[in-house]
Amino acid sequence: MPEVSLPIPNSSPVIRRTASKSTIFASDDEKFFFEDETIDMKGLSMSTHSAVIVPSLIFLWRFKVLLFLLWGVLCCKVSWDSVMRMSVDLRDLFLYEVFLYYNPLLLITLTVWLWGVNLWVFSQSSVNYARVFDLAQTHLSHREIWKCATWMTIVVPTSMTAYLYLYSHGEVSLAASQPVILYAVILMLLISPFDIFYLSSRYFLLRTFWRIVLPLQAITFADFFLADIMTSMSKVFSDLERSTCRMVNRQVATIAWFEADSICGSHSVAIPMALVFPYLCRFFQCLRQYKDTKEKTCLFNALKYSTAIPVIFLSALKYHVLPENWVGFYRPLWLISSVINSLYSFYWDITRDWDLSILSRIFLFKNPGLLTNLLYGRHWVYYWVLGSNLILRCTWTYKLSAHLRHNYLTVFAITALEIVRRFQWVFFRVENEWNKMTQKQILELTEAVKEEERLLGSAGHNV
Repeated sequence: MPEVSLPIPNSSPVIRRTASKSTIFASDDEKFFFEDETIDMKGLSMSTHSAVIVPSLIFLWRFKVLLFLLWGVLCCKVSWDSVMRMSVDLRDLFLYEVFLYYNPLLLITLTVWLWGVNLWVFSQSSVNYARVFDLAQTHLSHREIWKCATWMTIVVPTSMTAYLYLYSHGEVSLAASQPVILYAVILMLLISPFDIFYLSSRYFLLRTFWRIVLPLQAITFADFFLADIMTSMSKVFSDLERSTCRMVNRQVATIAWFEADSICGSHSVAIPMALVFPYLCRFFQCLRQYKDTKEKTCLFNALKYSTAIPVIFLSALKYHVLPENWVGFYRPLWLISSVINSLYSFYWDITRDWDLSILSRIFLFKNPGLLTNLLYGRHWVYYWVLGSNLILRCTWTYKLSAHLRHNYLTVFAITALEIVRRFQWVFFRVENEWNKMTQKQILELTEAVKEEERLLGSAGHNV
């Protein structure tokens, strides 16, 4: 077929071949890719049979969203049909068990999504979060965080759907293997030494966890920041402990564990220990900071985390004392300790973590846009943050209470709301830390300039 030579305007998408590499020049609306023909700067020569059109990014994005929605509908349909196949007496107990295995992973997925939102907002603002956390140049962006969250959103519900389907169709052993395989794969991916799945970021996370568990060195901002997030996920740690206990003791896909004398049941001392673990980590961090800085504020902060310990252990006593003793003596103590912990934590959030003055500088975006108009300088934002933080601080004690954990849907909702509260807390906490860093730099620069002027003045006087 004869070749055709056409002039190419500057705005046209073309390819210029240089040696063996191809450079693509394309407009924002469309991109074309031409193969097996040479294209020069004066014109292009191609065969009509060699033209291949690459779909636009918008089309691919919409196609992925459509597949994601279809997958979600399919999972919901299969799960609903599987649950309806069970007897009414068995259904509630079985759903409670399924929820136990998968709700901590769902909550972790929610946390990853919201952390991506945090990073996206910081990338649009004047807050340099990479400097605040002392991150390397290869740190994950919000897009990469969302990519991880997307895969978690796909994998976890798929495993749960398979669990429900297999159990309802009599494949009990295969159903029991689903959460075990999922937990094992997640653990292997997290600790894998191979350069896959963001190795440097995974090891940064693992090193930070290790520093939190053993605070034998100076505490960095990333250390106590992650430990604070862990306190909001103490219910996740508790459920992970119970899930692992049942997997080790081969109690998956059975309701035997629901008995009161079960090793992984209500009487287990490991449950309150898992709940209190993040608070103890944060408590010892504060003591370590006091040792390094000698600031009394660190001791008051340690006192704040210690107020969560009575809430957790007084609640756990319900399974180890007589009912009349619980109602008449221990429950009032539990309520008093809950109020103290909630109000103390709320006070510390506002006066210390956020430094109130931060409310006048909420979200300093570089480029004006919808979020700027909605958030910057709006009084309703301050009222919402203060009010929601107080309410969710109070409801959070509900989750810390072991004797209320069988209301699993309510506890799941409250835990999710606590993660959302922590997500909005992050905005103010990180921005406040960034402002302190910039103010310190300005002060140091000012002192350096004054010192230089003093030395120059002294030198001029001697001359």
